[in-house]
Amino acid sequence: MPESIPDPDPTAMMARLIALLDVEALEVDLFRGQSSGAGWTRVYGGQVVAQALMAASRTVRAERLAHSLHAYFLRPGDPAAPIVYRVARDRDGQSFSTRRIVAIQHGRPIFNMSASFQVVEVGLEHSVKLPKVVAPDTLPSEFATLLRTANRIPEPHRTLWLERDRPFEFRPVERTDPLKPRKAAPLSHNWFRAAAPVPADPVLARCLLAYASDMTLLDTSLLPHGVPWTDPNLQVASLDHALWFHGDPPLDDWLLYAQDSPVSGGGRGMNRGLIFARDGRLVATAMQEGLIRHRAPA
Repeated sequence: MPESIPDPDPTAMMARLIALLDVEALEVDLFRGQSSGAGWTRVYGGQVVAQALMAASRTVRAERLAHSLHAYFLRPGDPAAPIVYRVARDRDGQSFSTRRIVAIQHGRPIFNMSASFQVVEVGLEHSVKLPKVVAPDTLPSEFATLLRTANRIPEPHRTLWLERDRPFEFRPVERTDPLKPRKAAPLSHNWFRAAAPVPADPVLARCLLAYASDMTLLDTSLLPHGVPWTDPNLQVASLDHALWFHGDPPLDDWLLYAQDSPVSGGGRGMNRGLIFARDGRLVATAMQEGLIRHRAPA
């Protein structure tokens, strides 16, 4: 391992993430979240989604769990400044509660989200099947793959990719060179799990899954084009993010994130993902459109 890359402590990394999501109550329906520096040039989108979900969750009754969220990223977040989350209680019905959340930095909204919560019910059930892919135990981690190419990764990507916390371990099924990817079908599969045990809290589990759901998703729309994230002519950013929870995610075991990108164009790429438990249960569905501008060199 290169000397400048610290040996990660999974327990400490997960503890830092849980503390990051523990938003502070400032007033009724007003919360403050801190940001994680760790080399980010802007706030990681999954962090804002997860903190906003935590803030909203603290305004509903304990028996109501999030089943969906729909978010828009309006401005890049400043990783050096805290984020204020303002929650509006739109409705509390017999079974459902709805909330609107605005994230504010430097006096301006950077993000907004609506979320819906429901009491646990028994109902008609069906689900698509877990895809047949290589088991995670036989695959190297994403981090191990990056370490093998550490000397080739340019800054600022090297610091961001190798020195930031990784509270989730990802193991890609399809192996690619992150610096020289080949053009491929817009399909990808990633096994992932919490790097350390997490408390048995269904609210926290949903927030942690929301945090992880923004990882690797946008990459899928770049696969047919063979463009690496390190390309200086590439501009990428999440534009929106939607997530549906179908059950409690078992974060301490492997989850499969099956992703595809049905279309790209107009400087945008559409991505969707199905998150399966290892036992075959579909626990969440994600959708995201991202900015993928690629400009010719000047």
